[in-house]
Amino acid sequence: MATAPVIHNDVEKCVDAIIDKLGKDIKFGMPLGLGKPVHLINALYKRAKADTSIKLVIATALSLEKPAAGAGLETKFMGPFVERLFGDIPDLEYMVDLRKNALPPNVEVTEFFFKAGSFLKDDKQQQNYICTNYTHAVRELVALGVNAVSQIVAKKEINGEPRYSLSSNPDTSLDLVPILREQEKQGRNVAVIAEVNNNLPFMVNHAEVGEDEFDLILENPKYEYPLFGAPNMAIMPVDHMIGFNASTLLRDNGTLQVGIGSLGSALVYSAILRHKNNDVYNELMDELKLDQRFPVISELGGRDTFTKGLYGCSEMMVDGFMHLYKAGILKREVFDNVDLQTLLNEEKITQNISLATLDALIEKGVLPTTLRAKDVEFLKRYGIFQASVEFKGGSLLVGEQTIEPKLKDEANRTLITEHCLGDKLNGGIVMHGGFFIGPNSFYQDLRELTPAENEKFCMTSVRFINHLFDHEFGNQKLKVSQRQDARFINSTMMYSLGGAAVSDGLDNGKVVSGVGGQYNFVAMAHEIDDARSILKLKSYRTTPDGPKSNIMMSYGHCTIPRHLRDIVVTEYGVADLLSKNDQEVYIELIKVSDSRFQDELLSQAKAAGKVAKDYQLPDIYRHNTPEKLLNTFNKYKAKGFFDPFPFGCDFTDEELKIGKALKGLKAKTATRGGLLKCVWGALKVKYVPEEFSPLMDRMDMKTPDNFKEKLEQKLLVSELIAQQVK
Repeated sequence: MATAPVIHNDVEKCVDAIIDKLGKDIKFGMPLGLGKPVHLINALYKRAKADTSIKLVIATALSLEKPAAGAGLETKFMGPFVERLFGDIPDLEYMVDLRKNALPPNVEVTEFFFKAGSFLKDDKQQQNYICTNYTHAVRELVALGVNAVSQIVAKKEINGEPRYSLSSNPDTSLDLVPILREQEKQGRNVAVIAEVNNNLPFMVNHAEVGEDEFDLILENPKYEYPLFGAPNMAIMPVDHMIGFNASTLLRDNGTLQVGIGSLGSALVYSAILRHKNNDVYNELMDELKLDQRFPVISELGGRDTFTKGLYGCSEMMVDGFMHLYKAGILKREVFDNVDLQTLLNEEKITQNISLATLDALIEKGVLPTTLRAKDVEFLKRYGIFQASVEFKGGSLLVGEQTIEPKLKDEANRTLITEHCLGDKLNGGIVMHGGFFIGPNSFYQDLRELTPAENEKFCMTSVRFINHLFDHEFGNQKLKVSQRQDARFINSTMMYSLGGAAVSDGLDNGKVVSGVGGQYNFVAMAHEIDDARSILKLKSYRTTPDGPKSNIMMSYGHCTIPRHLRDIVVTEYGVADLLSKNDQEVYIELIKVSDSRFQDELLSQAKAAGKVAKDYQLPDIYRHNTPEKLLNTFNKYKAKGFFDPFPFGCDFTDEELKIGKALKGLKAKTATRGGLLKCVWGALKVKYVPEEFSPLMDRMDMKTPDNFKEKLEQKLLVSELIAQQVK
């Protein structure tokens, strides 16, 4: 852009400017998750509702909504909680209407990723869903004809110049905006709009841009609402055990990608346990006989602490990465120079600078034996030379000291050591992320990073993170060198014995969530020699008809095809499927399945001719039961480990008790017989025990007014008593 952006302090005038610039056919792109400009899109949406001549397409992903409660007890429980955490955050008005099936015909909402399960019963959104890899999201937006893009940004004055941070969402903007600018040069009208919200952490590196990035900026302190915080979910015992098993596959000095949710948090918790309480970690490994039953653990991971640390490279920077950073695990720095990174990987240099650093660079062919001006700039950029070193008249100049740039001369080497060398390499990155969402404590941690720490976190394009073969953001060799010993760890819902993962949808065609970046990371693991893809899977699920195995003979949908099978981790162990023949794949998966289903799975595999008829599953894999696992888990929980909320909780202690009881009631009343049984038990409750009085106050149920409210009170009290007995 040649002109400065127009800054508006009134959202309606900003909407006017968008319509003046683009007309009334607006295809409005917004980033995934946190970065949506809520005030701007709400005003634009309301304008389209009022003026049906406006055609508005909203293209985005993962539209964040406040938690919704069901009727009765759930409403009483969730109402105060939602008000406390989300009361000051404006709703996305298009989502409110969408949920009520009240979108006007001139407005369409299309997304490429849903909150898991949120639109299973919404036919219109199922129809408008775009199935794509996250890497290709920008391509889909361009194909859709997006002519406006917008997001919230943070703002700072730096050296008297306004600077903006794309903060939580440079993931698609860094790729999409240049494409729109090229279209603009060809005569197309486009608009790039920022909504300033200084509650966002001001992230630097690739996320920091100048004002010329934007056409329009909406800036008014009254529009700066609190960020949408995703509360920490309870880590259940099964989650913890899956996380523990997965943590054994991490290798010190390696790379980590991990997703959101309780399984991701469980992995982070166990990685910290491995680092900070290594004796306990090893004790549990021995008790579970993990590396004895699953040799891949010793081959790929281990039991040791993270002395050299890990580097994070994840499309989503979850709060777990900040916990790893604070624990001293997320500390392996990578550099944007492939030669420098390769020398670090090969341990021919360290981050501590000495003459040996220069010698290694000479041997690698990065430096000549006599330095030139461009060599000095290179050395200064990475802190190998101090910033005060100059190259003038063919010599090195430091203050009054002149030094010949000949690196093989001993006298010069002495002077270079004394006057030129820095202490440590600088410019290293411990985390590359595409977007972030998490609890409010996570956002506060990011805001409190010192300038030096902030420089170590680089929010960037999703194409840089999720893809090796990218001609615009980094080269393949650099990415491979940075991502040594990578463990790309994601979750899946179901898995077929043939090796296919079901992560995003059902066999009836319904979309549960989206492919996101899972396929990208799985494929990337197969392209990097020392990388592995790890899919975490709960071995079974509970249904109204009883427990069902999540490992099955086959399924009518897949997200990851079986030819990309790698490692699957359940609460019972680690299945290494890479380069295995079909019989081995079937057997490895049956080894980590729940023992209640092993005989059936083995019979199905034999009937299909995929496993030899005389094969017998060894006894050491025949004891995969929830009861046995829970006994082991409870032993370590009693010692103070594996808390359900190790990283904090937004619920009060009273709310946790009530929530547990409501969850129990929901499960028990899922069938008609269960409901009748619960009602019968509730009718036996004659009074509210005094210890439950604060809980009744919290639920506003101390003095029920009618039979329905009295029955609800009795149901809750009955379940609270049952939970105590447990």
